[in-house]
Amino acid sequence: MQALGGAKNSMIVTEDADLESAVPAIMGSAFGAAGQRCLAGSVCVIAGDEARQAEVRDALFSAAQALNTGPGADPGTDVCPMVAPEARERAEAAVAAAESDGAKVLLDGRVGGGEAGTPLAPTLVEVSDPESDLAREEIFGPVLALVSAPDLDAAIEFANGSRYGNAGSIFTTSGAAARAYRWGAEAGMLGVNIGVPAPVAWFPFSGWKDSIDGDLHANGRDAVDFYTRKKVVTSRW
Repeated sequence: MQALGGAKNSMIVTEDADLESAVPAIMGSAFGAAGQRCLAGSVCVIAGDEARQAEVRDALFSAAQALNTGPGADPGTDVCPMVAPEARERAEAAVAAAESDGAKVLLDGRVGGGEAGTPLAPTLVEVSDPESDLAREEIFGPVLALVSAPDLDAAIEFANGSRYGNAGSIFTTSGAAARAYRWGAEAGMLGVNIGVPAPVAWFPFSGWKDSIDGDLHANGRDAVDFYTRKKVVTSRW
């Protein structure tokens, strides 16, 4: 069978990352489609010292605060409504649970759901426990969890600590950091300075660990092989 599993994708921001290009990509990944896609980045791992982490948090806060939440048909909307009131309620419950456990809500997008009960504005949560549900379990909503790491190695270690291995991204201007991430990250689809690392159709839509339960991946040669009954002929003519 071809059975894709869950996800909880981390985006790593290194100390040398260019925030002018990284922050817009992170916004699109975390809040595009209200965060309701399997390749969304729902965790931002900020590597560096306290000053750098504060700089990145401030940049993310300013960018997320400027996003417009509204009807999906409105060209001026950046963050569309969620698919159902129940989906919004689950996301808000996850934020409330994290807050009660000591997480800090930097940007609170809970607006009561509006008339349809579905809008949830961009929400930034600095988690107190990197192993908390908000940091490790997907909620499919416009909620970005922020995790601190002292350096790149620690950031990759956090990302690899997930039971999922769907996708991930790194933002860096260092070739060495990009190489270390490419070889060290335990996920099937990786992006370098790209927020949503969606592969084109002739590459497999791959996942590692609990992000796949099937025999072969979707798309690419795997999809062709899955529907192919193979025949081997050994002949002496």
